Amino acid sequence: MLKILIPIDGSAHAQRAVNQVLDLAASGAVLEIFLLNVQIPIASGHARMFVSKDDVDAYHREEGLAALADARARFEGAGLPCSHHIAVGRVAETIVRFARERGVDKIVMGTHGRGGLAEVLMGSVAREVLRDSPVPVLLVK
Repeated sequence: MLKILIPIDGSAHAQRAVNQVLDLAASGAVLEIFLLNVQIPIASGHARMFVSKDDVDAYHREEGLAALADARARFEGAGLPCSHHIAVGRVAETIVRFARERGVDKIVMGTHGRGGLAEVLMGSVAREVLRDSPVPVLLVK
């Protein structure tokens, strides 16, 4: 069984990564599929003065579930079980750590996410994952 991690941010590129894994499964590969959404932590100390940890956790959970919804529905519709996970942290670092902890065999992810201009200015999550991953990474354009 091949363990596949698909980082999901709700972008069109992430959905194309889902397509790649669906195609792989349709070819007869036996897969264990992990969907991961990484939420960026709320770093402002001012925000934390007015919003409880429970409210922040609920916000991350709601946003993560919303980002994962389409991918989950597509795998369920294809009759393919998958597990879904929501984490909070630096995106690339969290993806790589998850891959190590779960012993995945491959990461399949989009080349670009929702970052837009910020991604260009701060560096590509895909590039960081590719550089730091302990397993092969398939980047989907």
